[in-house]
Amino acid sequence: MIFNDFKKALGQIGDPTFRRVLVQSLLITLALLGPFVFGFSAFLQWIVPESVTIPFYGPVTFLDNLASGIGFVVLIFLTSFLMIPVAVVFIGFSLDQIAAAVEAKFYPHLPEVPRQPLSETVIDALKFLMVLAVVNLLALLIYFASTLLAPVIFWLVNGLMLGREYFQTVAMRRLGRRAADALRRKHSFSIWMAGVLMAIPLTVPVLNLIVPILGVATFTHQFHRLNGTDRR
Repeated sequence: MIFNDFKKALGQIGDPTFRRVLVQSLLITLALLGPFVFGFSAFLQWIVPESVTIPFYGPVTFLDNLASGIGFVVLIFLTSFLMIPVAVVFIGFSLDQIAAAVEAKFYPHLPEVPRQPLSETVIDALKFLMVLAVVNLLALLIYFASTLLAPVIFWLVNGLMLGREYFQTVAMRRLGRRAADALRRKHSFSIWMAGVLMAIPLTVPVLNLIVPILGVATFTHQFHRLNGTDRR
């Protein structure tokens, strides 16, 4: 069922709303993470000497470029994990647009919902970002202790949080907070698994720009399926 929801979301990837949100996501990501990545790479190139003389070998003149390249690759890897909080904040602002586009195509029989005030959207996104940061900080000890299982635990923890937040927010558009919370609790495991499916590719560069959009669309389909509103 979850994969069918994702298949529907993937089939809508060319939607003008999806494309607009994707372009905005790319620009924001470059603005937030680009200077950090290139600045650190340049810093490594600056502190590492241009050449070092090795006994019995002679001068080595590529160490600064090697350090810069290694630093760039490492930072690209690290920023793939930073994409989760970036995605949380950005998609929090765009969630209503994506959900509305999904409903316009697949559930046109449903009435329109009033748009949430921007102030509430900002407050909700920042609240969830803080919760996500605290949970991940508390989970750091588990990450270090679990070594090879750390990525799996990372996906499970963030999948739980992402599924909870995005399903709840999508459901609240139609049901209100109390009914949305009840529906989420009733189907908590399947929502968690959908969140994990969203968290895994969020750590993959390039894919992490597209997945948050598809994730929200998937949760929109999942909500209507679980709520029974996918049937006319």
